Amino acid sequence: MQAWDTMVVTLAMLMPGTVDAKIFERCDLAMELEEAGLNGFKGYTIGDWLCMAHYESGFDTSFVDHNPDGSSAYGIFQLSSAWWWDNGVTPTQNLCHMECHELFNCHILDDIMCAKQIVSSQNGMNTWDSWSQHCSGHDLSEWLKGCHVYAKPYTTEINS
Repeated sequence: MQAWDTMVVTLAMLMPGTVDAKIFERCDLAMELEEAGLNGFKGYTIGDWLCMAHYESGFDTSFVDHNPDGSSAYGIFQLSSAWWWDNGVTPTQNLCHMECHELFNCHILDDIMCAKQIVSSQNGMNTWDSWSQHCSGHDLSEWLKGCHVYAKPYTTEINS
């Protein structure tokens, strides 16, 4: 019976976060990413971000992936609890100073701020295996087709 009580409490804690979840349409997400300053950030285009988010979560803010080490990856960018946020269960670096419920809602500015921090690290977007496998070195212009968002050309200038 105690396991059942624990499960009910866990689900009750997660429900408020999932009620506000959203599966973004590609162009809507492109606009959000551009408004948040990701177009050209550290040399990556909106196409890079769309491609990565598609392969990580299908643009779903409520997507969760549980890893063999007990950590979890949550949200539209699949941010890992091992490094970037606190799930309250497994040890974490919590480098983005976030809790898991902040990754489930349709307000993704906090997710974007964390993703900017990740991309600013030495691995850049290579932090996401899906980006390395599906997006890096590919023509990403199709991701922007019909969105009225245009890829900024790569510059050597470091954006903040």
